[in-house]
Amino acid sequence: MLKIDNLKIYDDYDENEIINIALKKYKIKEEDVTNSYIIKKSIDARNKNNIYYNYSLCIEVKNENKYPHIKSIPKEEIKKINRNRKSPYHPIIIGSGPAGLFCALKLIEYDYKPIIIEQGSKVEDRIKVVEEYRDKGILNENCNVQFGEGGAGTFSDGKLVTGVNSPLIKEVLDTFYKFGAPKEITYLNKPHIGTDNLRKIIINIRKYIEKKGGKYYFDTKFIDYEKKDNIFKVICNNNTFETDTLILAIGHSARDTYKLLKNKKVPMQKKNFAVGLRIEHKQSMINESQYGNKCKLKLPSAEYKLVYHGKERSCYTFCMCPGGEVIASSSEKESIVTNGMSSFKRDKENANSALLVNVLTTDLPDDVLSGMYFQEELEKKAYILGGKNGNAPVQRVGDFLNNKPSTNIGSIIPSYKPGYKLCDLGKLFPKYITNTLQEGILYFDKKIHGFATNDAILTGVETRSSAPVTILRNEDLESSETRLYPCGEGAGYAGGITTSAIDGIKVAIKVIERFDS
Repeated sequence: MLKIDNLKIYDDYDENEIINIALKKYKIKEEDVTNSYIIKKSIDARNKNNIYYNYSLCIEVKNENKYPHIKSIPKEEIKKINRNRKSPYHPIIIGSGPAGLFCALKLIEYDYKPIIIEQGSKVEDRIKVVEEYRDKGILNENCNVQFGEGGAGTFSDGKLVTGVNSPLIKEVLDTFYKFGAPKEITYLNKPHIGTDNLRKIIINIRKYIEKKGGKYYFDTKFIDYEKKDNIFKVICNNNTFETDTLILAIGHSARDTYKLLKNKKVPMQKKNFAVGLRIEHKQSMINESQYGNKCKLKLPSAEYKLVYHGKERSCYTFCMCPGGEVIASSSEKESIVTNGMSSFKRDKENANSALLVNVLTTDLPDDVLSGMYFQEELEKKAYILGGKNGNAPVQRVGDFLNNKPSTNIGSIIPSYKPGYKLCDLGKLFPKYITNTLQEGILYFDKKIHGFATNDAILTGVETRSSAPVTILRNEDLESSETRLYPCGEGAGYAGGITTSAIDGIKVAIKVIERFDS
């Protein structure tokens, strides 16, 4: 294969036009080409007077030796997985988020038929439940933004960006494309699917798993398990199951399961996490800050990623949603939790992002679940501050920086539903968090002019950016309980859709390769 890097393009061409430009520029004859595709597309906006797309491509040719002036790369070899498991039991996966689904897909690839247990509903029914909470404030604690088919990522921007370097990233992106994601996610520098596409893709994955012999149990809450002679009895609210392989792809909000594992003395440890607020600006302001106002390209809604290393702590932006909205994401009554969500087009008026400050294990009591209890406390305080009726507490940035409650909304309208209440968000947090948020906002204004504008909106509270614990596991990815596999973000081994999916694949491979004993 020939690889072409740093192909600068100054127009909005389609994929075929890009490939033709590359062939002409590098004098590659069309009759020599057996396959060609884009492997990366990014936007270079460092010079706002000279913004362009930067492409990398792979061109497969009959004879690479004819083109010594172009870098050649070997074809990627697929690692062989040894199929050792011969158990008559079906592996059971608790949770149908990215970790659970990609674990199931890999198991099915090797002709295992997993059982997927999900406490929430299938996505078609889940959408109705989530909308009812957003419109009327009626919360279903078993099915919501956190729980249900597809996991928390179903109601998000669907970001697939990751900081890890893994050969499995390509498998994850290709799989999403196979089940209905736009092709461009396989090569964009910052790919995202959008909540609208995710809802369809999740259904396609389910139908495929069921066609291959896998089985789902929705509205089935995992409550407990018993183990005897290496066989798990899995106890749910409406059924029991038996298996010799139990995979916990539980998600970062599975607080009942954390308590269960603690009581069973399954080794866990506290981990650092982060809490904070959602911040909203006009997307048009973000676009102009990132792109300027002279570019003629049809650029997507602009993003940002910012970090501030402060006097006491660090502050950073997370899960930035261009052209999106802040959504109600509680999974427990009398609590307020926020998250961000965008469609694939990212075409709403506001941009939003989490604005987070790190919380260290040393900040908290010795209890392994102290981070979880800290999150719960903030969520309950936000509920009270919002008026005890499901509305979120909201404050203008100018008032937050001046430590005074907001009394009016300016040019930026909060997108949170079912409603909001103006207040003083500084009352939510320990002082070190409030101080660092204020310092961070002022610092970020130096990077994006207008970030600290008075009318920008802060909404509380963001607490579910990651799990507050790690469920310990060995080199075979098992916990201290043989054949119990903690998996994904809820187990403390991932931080988003892509890394959760990767961890699900890794666990599946360990299950497949395990010798029965």
